[in-house]
Amino acid sequence: MYRHLESRLAESVRDFLRRTYQLEIAAVVIEQPPKIEFGEYALPIAFELARKLRKPPRKIAEEIVAGIGPVAGIEKFEIAGAGYINVRVKRAEIAAALAADQAPAAAVPPGKVLVEHSSINPNKAAHIGHLRNAILGDTFVRLLRFAGREVDIQNYIDNTGVQVADVVVGFLYLEEKSRGQIEALAAAPRFDFYCWDLYARVSQWYEQDKQNLQTRAAVLHAIEEGNNEIAAIADLISTAVLKRHLETMDRLDIEYDFLPRESEILHLHFWDAAFTKLKEAGVLTYETEGKNKGCWIMRRAGTALTTEGPSASLRAGSGDTEETKISEEDQKVIVRSNGTVGYVGKDIAYHMWKFGLLGRDFGYLKFFRYPNQHDCWISTTDGEKEHPHFGDVAEIYNVIDARQAEAQNTVVEALRGLGHGEAADRYTHFSYEMVALTPRCAAELGYDLSEEDKARSWIEVSGRKGFGVKADDLLDALIASARKEVDSRHPELSEAERASTAAQIAIGALRYFMLKYTKPSVIAFDFEDALSFEGETGPYTQYAVVRATNIFRKGGFDPDSFCAASPVSTEDFAKYLAGPEGDEIWGLWIAAAKTSYVVGQCIATTEPAYLAKHTFQLAQLFNTFYHRFPILSEADEGRKKFLLTTVAVVRRELMRILAAMGITVPAVM
Repeated sequence: MYRHLESRLAESVRDFLRRTYQLEIAAVVIEQPPKIEFGEYALPIAFELARKLRKPPRKIAEEIVAGIGPVAGIEKFEIAGAGYINVRVKRAEIAAALAADQAPAAAVPPGKVLVEHSSINPNKAAHIGHLRNAILGDTFVRLLRFAGREVDIQNYIDNTGVQVADVVVGFLYLEEKSRGQIEALAAAPRFDFYCWDLYARVSQWYEQDKQNLQTRAAVLHAIEEGNNEIAAIADLISTAVLKRHLETMDRLDIEYDFLPRESEILHLHFWDAAFTKLKEAGVLTYETEGKNKGCWIMRRAGTALTTEGPSASLRAGSGDTEETKISEEDQKVIVRSNGTVGYVGKDIAYHMWKFGLLGRDFGYLKFFRYPNQHDCWISTTDGEKEHPHFGDVAEIYNVIDARQAEAQNTVVEALRGLGHGEAADRYTHFSYEMVALTPRCAAELGYDLSEEDKARSWIEVSGRKGFGVKADDLLDALIASARKEVDSRHPELSEAERASTAAQIAIGALRYFMLKYTKPSVIAFDFEDALSFEGETGPYTQYAVVRATNIFRKGGFDPDSFCAASPVSTEDFAKYLAGPEGDEIWGLWIAAAKTSYVVGQCIATTEPAYLAKHTFQLAQLFNTFYHRFPILSEADEGRKKFLLTTVAVVRRELMRILAAMGITVPAVM
């Protein structure tokens, strides 16, 4: 409701400027007054126009107020100070519409959106850093769907990369296991945990003797080649670990639609098709000298080409004698001198497929069925004839950490070089920073810390060193901690009810903790901070909903249907929302009206932290309201219905916001 009213106000201002000053303004800045009693919106536009119109801001403000005319939902415009325009809405009208859950339908952009997230190497258990990626990606999917967008969720599986090769090396050369023995281990519970420890041991083996890296190179080559015993073992390991990853993420209610694998990008010759297009367009350059001699290279994103003298980098298909030159430090190797294609090259081919620009497609097989019967598909060379249509999307969001910025920018530049500038503009790197541990958290997990470690604000994790938090271990620890609290508070509940409640609290705590920090922030995870029932935490926001539900339970009302009976008239809304006390309650109503507004802000900025902050602030306002106003004991029946309607609206919006964050609310806290 707030969002629609703001859009209506902005359009009315633009219309006035066209009619009166023949001005076209792309965006009208709309602010909020410092106090709700001054109004719901503030327009600083008179200051922006003062120089252009050569008039004092206050004079312009007077002209706008006098000439803008009636705006649906707006009560009046008032001039403040040297030229601000404060805008007051029709409180009773807006409140009645909000209580009835009425809002104009928002315009939805055409086309399907693809969100790629998680993309965990299938060589060991998922860890806490992967959880931030997955929670950010899943929440963004929920936000897009909240806004009416059609979304495909993909999880790219690098099953032919170095990390998988390292685990294969561990099984074959450190443990000397046969394929049958590996199959038996892969069928056992938590095979990904076994691989976690093995991966760390392999890394130590490489450090002991650098010659051991030759074994990695040979194994990696065999995996990429395919159709051999080593490749079959790599597929066995990566598939088993992948299934464990899906089970882990399902604990957080995180699902995927499609799992494209790197092996199919190779075996279905996606790269070959992309390579031809890139060479024909002159995007790739063959290097004939220097450290990258024999490689196919691209210009690094953000660097410039030179034309000084003959080039050492001849563009494919060019007949010029004077060629553009890429300096050695600005070269990005796409194909190595031995003919193997690097990660970025395969990623370029993959993204051409995403946008429907490659002219090839995967085969598809059903791979994993979730408890809700949703099927997750996986790529193959020759799959089922009937399958959903993946790829060929309008927009792409890639949830990948900040360290991959150069690789992401290279893909964008390749699309531009191929002449697909519009696609490049609709490609967003959803970047975020890493997750670390507080020293207290690391100690609670059993790690031995030096005095230097204990003095740090956070400790970086490392999968290669085996130092970190496995996602399942973290979830288990959070649930166990929440269970202690639930057991002490609600011994009357059944075993199943206490287990379910503890899981909802723990998962809510984890998801909120990962979302409340802005993406560029390094997160230092801490059990105590995440699970606290006070402050900016998931349990605090969940408790606000439980408290609201309890009000209705004690009063004998159904909170979900209370507003449907229209218990409050427009006249009563006007009466109870007037005056200083009405201002205080109206601030809560306005906050509750901002759900779609904040969702839109999160999508536009790719920053879900705004939603977490809004959820906390709404919960805070509600708790203040709860302690300030007696509700069930209110003697005035009309006012009691108004207060209950306020609770019902806030409860509904809190539940919607939490659902968009992937957080459910237990019956008790």
